[in-house]
Amino acid sequence: MANLYYREELADGELRPGALVEVTGDEARHAVRVSRLRQGERILVGDGAGTLGEGIAEHVAKDRFAVRIDRVESVPAPSQRLVLVQALAKGDRDERAVEQATEFGVDDIVPWQAARSVSRWDGAGGAEKAAKGVAKWTRIAREASKQSLRARVPGVTDPATLSDLCELASRPDAEVVALHPRGGRRLVEWAAGDSARLAERIVLVVGPEGGFADEELDALEAAGAVVRVLGETVLRTSSAGPAAIAVLNAALGRW
Repeated sequence: MANLYYREELADGELRPGALVEVTGDEARHAVRVSRLRQGERILVGDGAGTLGEGIAEHVAKDRFAVRIDRVESVPAPSQRLVLVQALAKGDRDERAVEQATEFGVDDIVPWQAARSVSRWDGAGGAEKAAKGVAKWTRIAREASKQSLRARVPGVTDPATLSDLCELASRPDAEVVALHPRGGRRLVEWAAGDSARLAERIVLVVGPEGGFADEELDALEAAGAVVRVLGETVLRTSSAGPAAIAVLNAALGRW
């Protein structure tokens, strides 16, 4: 299977049959030194926004390579977007959620500092810490997109507040689903209904390792969100979101 490398700054039309596309910098160094790219290999080059070019690596140096494109594919943006609101968690659990959700096909990722989040992006130097956190999640999503050969890299937004999530839950174009054991119905049952099928956006909200605070669930439900459970067992914050995305992918025909 061909490896995928990104050049996000490619202009429209640069990825076309016959074009020689050069990749430099960190992306090229990783390809050559880590992935051991060699001249003559068939690889993919993408812009991260829906266009993939496939071709043969014609020139390979230590910090650059060039590929002659012979096939181009344009992948349209999904008509229905799956969004993961991932609570900040200790260690690398939130980062693992970002990685797996990207591999499973999430379209957008939103960090959320929940009431019970052990990891905090606020306080002294909060703005800088949040910016670094978003940048790190963005890098993780990009690398996971390369690994899974995705034409589109999911976006990572600035952190959301509970008020932001409640405002989103009140909008007619979005369905917000909080994943919590107190949900009366399973997600797979909800996903079979019209609410899921007709929504422009399905927003999955995952709490931290300590779970949602009761006030957070109450506020989300009051704003129009639904609370659903995945199954009989309780998953970690790192696996709940990706598992829910897998359920929706199957139920909605994305897989």
